[in-house]
Amino acid sequence: MLFKKDIEPRCAYCQRGALLEEGKILCAKKGVVSPAGSCRRFQYDPLKRVPPPPVLPDFSRLKDEEFTL
Repeated sequence: MLFKKDIEPRCAYCQRGALLEEGKILCAKKGVVSPAGSCRRFQYDPLKRVPPPPVLPDFSRLKDEEFTL
C-alpha cells in the first residue's frame, strides 16, 4: 500500500471494483455493491482514490491595511 498503511477498505478504490455509475460499483467477487462497502478481498488501488479538494483560504476577514508596507 502506498502512503498510509491503515487505509480504510472501500469498494470505491478497490482493485477489483469498476465504476458503473454514480453510487454503484461492479465488484469481480460480489457483483453490484455500494462504493462505501468492503469485503475480505479488498486490494488497494491508489489510482482510483480521489484526494479531497484543497481548502481555499478565507481572505474576507483581512483588511487592506495588512497588505501595505
